[in-house]
Order: sequence, then structure tokens, then C-alpha cells
Amino acid sequence: MPSGDTPPFRYTGALANDIETRWHDRWDADGTFDTPNPAGPLGDPAAVAGRPKKFILDMFPYPSGTGLHMGHPLGFT
Repeated sequence: MPSGDTPPFRYTGALANDIETRWHDRWDADGTFDTPNPAGPLGDPAAVAGRPKKFILDMFPYPSGTGLHMGHPLGFT
């Protein structure tokens, strides 16, 4: 018999794998992460025709005087 402090529902590795597999299948079916190549040997210019061009500039953080910390590296990967 479970003790009073044990939750009735346990999150297991098998359940996590099942959830992740279902999300991956849905994303594949919906094309969530499909991005056409606009140019190059794998390019498909027709897939991006008519879209406005974008220029995205990621600004580097100004280093602080204390320890010259450059911020989180996530923006630069």
C-alpha cells in the first residue's frame, strides 16, 4: 500500500519516451520544423518565392565592467 506522501501517479522514463515520441510524430506530420533552403545545391527557390527577405542582426551584449561578462551564449549559437 502506498504511503501518504507518495503521489498516486509516477512519471516514468517509459511515459516520457511515449510523450516525446507522440510530439515528434505530430511535428513531423505538421511540418513544424521544415524550413526550405532558399539557395545552394539543396535550394528550392519556388518554396520561398514571394516572401519578403529578412535581415536579422543579433546584438552582442555590452561587457560589464565587473568581470567583463558577455551575457548568455544562447544568442550566439
